[in-house]
Amino acid sequence: MDTTRTTNSQTKSAKEDRYQGHDYYQMDELLQEDHLLARDAVRTWVKQEVSPIIEDFANRAACPYHLFKGLAEIGAFGPSLPVEYGGGGMDEIAYGVIMQELERGDSGIRSMASVQGSLVMYPIYKFGSEEQRRKYLPKLGSGEFIGCFGLTEPDHGSNPAGMVTNIKDDGDAYILNGAKMWITNSPVADIAVVWARDEAGKIRGLIVEKGMPGFTAPEIHGKWSLRASITGELVFEDVRVPKENVLPNVVGMKGPLSCLSKARYGIAWGVIGAALDCYDSALRYSLEREQFGRPIAGFQLTQKKLAEMITEITKAQLLTWRLGTLANEGKATPAQISMAKRNNVNMALVIAREARQIHGGMGITNEYPIMRHMMNLETVLTYEGTHDIHLLITGMDVTGINAFS
Repeated sequence: MDTTRTTNSQTKSAKEDRYQGHDYYQMDELLQEDHLLARDAVRTWVKQEVSPIIEDFANRAACPYHLFKGLAEIGAFGPSLPVEYGGGGMDEIAYGVIMQELERGDSGIRSMASVQGSLVMYPIYKFGSEEQRRKYLPKLGSGEFIGCFGLTEPDHGSNPAGMVTNIKDDGDAYILNGAKMWITNSPVADIAVVWARDEAGKIRGLIVEKGMPGFTAPEIHGKWSLRASITGELVFEDVRVPKENVLPNVVGMKGPLSCLSKARYGIAWGVIGAALDCYDSALRYSLEREQFGRPIAGFQLTQKKLAEMITEITKAQLLTWRLGTLANEGKATPAQISMAKRNNVNMALVIAREARQIHGGMGITNEYPIMRHMMNLETVLTYEGTHDIHLLITGMDVTGINAFS
């Protein structure tokens, strides 16, 4: 394999975050001023706080814990939740553009924010008591508390209804037993929103606090993807959870599935950021890298790759903008969100692979973001509903026939 290095000027420019954005269909004209202000603020923060360190943290498989506070300061935790509960008071499109800019930096950083906002703050706001909202949400919104979401189990990934984690009545508390797997933030979380089956077989949500006897959250090691995001398990051995920690306003799978829709919506926006970063790097590299006496951007096959990249990105931008307007009107369905999540993640992964080819041998090094995005997107393709499961959700929606059973 020829891994001839680029010139010093190319290497220097590759390490500098010169990203400015790409808006082929003038999408900015569809955004409101507060959307643009939020996007620009997050973009600036990513350039200053994420880009200079992310390759090092990913290389070491270390989580930049210090960024939790920064994420809170830029309003990335629950941006579409009410201000009085620690959110940003913005709409769903603002939430989307924030997730897009964060994932342009790294999928793991976006995961840190989307889990906190969509999977922890959202269910407490939506299904919690007023006392629970006042107790937890301001601290989660400010980054004082870190949260995680416990649904997936070791033997029940795409079939969450098969969960075996359970609670049993014990007077003024429930006794919680079971385990959850692949949980973002779990080893450092102060609270976990956990879904378990009660003695009647119904799914209930509980807020489990760090330090409750019998509750542990071991870290998962050896990941080749989302290396800058911390992932772990949740293990419950006769954990006594006060009944006041049960989410009172939801019973059944509606609770966790509505949280997943919120998170999937953020992913549909977020992965566009990863795709844009790969495209931006490939475009700049192709204009600077010379072969046979001219920039490789002048060759037809390179132009084909770049043209297809920006076309697919533009289609995804239009898809998420329309989804965002539906979400603002309360009309976005889970099936519509599934379609956008599936389409956009696959789009971003294809673009990452094409961008790697344009970079040649340099594309496999950490002097460019391509392989980091590519490895991250392999996980994003699977979590919050796998690529194939989302296809079946669309299939069921258009045919009316459930192919899951």
